[in-house]
Amino acid sequence: MNKKQAEAYIANLPKFTTKNSLEHTREFLVRLGNPQTNRKILHVAGTNGKGSVCAYLQAILLAEGKRTGMFISPHLERINERIILQGEEISDEKFLQVFHFVLHTVKEMEKEGIAHPSYFEFLFGMGMYAFMEADMEYIVLETGLGGRLDATNAIQNKVMTVITSITLDHMEILGDTIKKIAGEKVGIIKEDVPVVCLDDKEYTEVIEARAKKLHAPCIKISKNAYEIIESTDKYIDFSAMNAYDKYVTWKLHNSGVYQVDNAMLAIKAMEYLFPERKEMSLWQKAIESVIWQGRMEEIKPNVIVDGAHNIGAIEAFVKSVEQMKNTRNIVLFSSVSDKDYENMIQYLCLHMKAESYIITEISDARGEKPARLAEVFRKYTKVEVIVEPDLSKALACAMEKSGKDGKVYCLGSLYLAGKLKEL
Repeated sequence: MNKKQAEAYIANLPKFTTKNSLEHTREFLVRLGNPQTNRKILHVAGTNGKGSVCAYLQAILLAEGKRTGMFISPHLERINERIILQGEEISDEKFLQVFHFVLHTVKEMEKEGIAHPSYFEFLFGMGMYAFMEADMEYIVLETGLGGRLDATNAIQNKVMTVITSITLDHMEILGDTIKKIAGEKVGIIKEDVPVVCLDDKEYTEVIEARAKKLHAPCIKISKNAYEIIESTDKYIDFSAMNAYDKYVTWKLHNSGVYQVDNAMLAIKAMEYLFPERKEMSLWQKAIESVIWQGRMEEIKPNVIVDGAHNIGAIEAFVKSVEQMKNTRNIVLFSSVSDKDYENMIQYLCLHMKAESYIITEISDARGEKPARLAEVFRKYTKVEVIVEPDLSKALACAMEKSGKDGKVYCLGSLYLAGKLKEL
């Protein structure tokens, strides 16, 4: 198979239906040569911010000269984005080589009556095998969905776990309250392995209880742990007290104020892993260098894409926009049908000033019809709501409406973010 055929094979694997047991994934890893052996695994779970935290962790590890692999999901434009070797996406050639090895392994498993891995499990196997082949010392793993039963949780030998912000999402699978969802996320915590989390009254006690039960050191980050010095539409400066009782100033190449929490989670995790590090300049440069796709990312002048696709992420997005100078805001929006888009839309309409809402369609089977989304918008706003299913035309319309000095904010789905970047 060539690369295109390999991608088509993977795309046709079950995505949101079947999920194999962790025992199955462990057997899969055994057949791949136990690629996790002798690697230092950092495992990240949570509702929002997982990918960003992974990127900050990776940046610091690379700055420390550590051979580092990173596995994330989903991808925005290219499937290669999911498997990162030394800060670079896996090449097409390496992707294909790893695919063929993993496919051969899976076919041998099937001959013995062992089920085929799902879409996510297959890619996870590819990532782990690629990291073993490249002899990575550290591996940063992002969970796919939940934590307790996630394929990535088949790995036991971790040096660090991080739990990002938790909010309502995937409720049909993870539970209908934040505490129930947190109960699934904390499944990644392992005996004696430290966990870093945010101090939040809605879910932190669930994390603490699990950590205590497993004798895992729990490092909590409160809102008083840092101070935002300056927030613009290009960057954020903040200061924080580090583990050595010194104030350090950090710069993020991003305008999303929620990224400060994500950076802090990574910084605290690294301080715990590298207690001997006193000089922070390497880490400061590493953190500043991170440009994370689809999170308050300016893809054209004054066109900002944010992957916010649940109520917690929408709230964080609105908070970020509030920090910027007042301007003419146009919102380009779409969502998949299985998200709680009504709550997202209601919050947007009630808390963010916008001149127009442009509703478009995602070219995916799960995409919600723009007319339905527009109907919901009109329940909560008197502002102009325009339906334009064609994404290219929708973007052109939004840019025209924003004028020379306005901003276009595109949000509601990571699929939308990916398609806009592609466009």
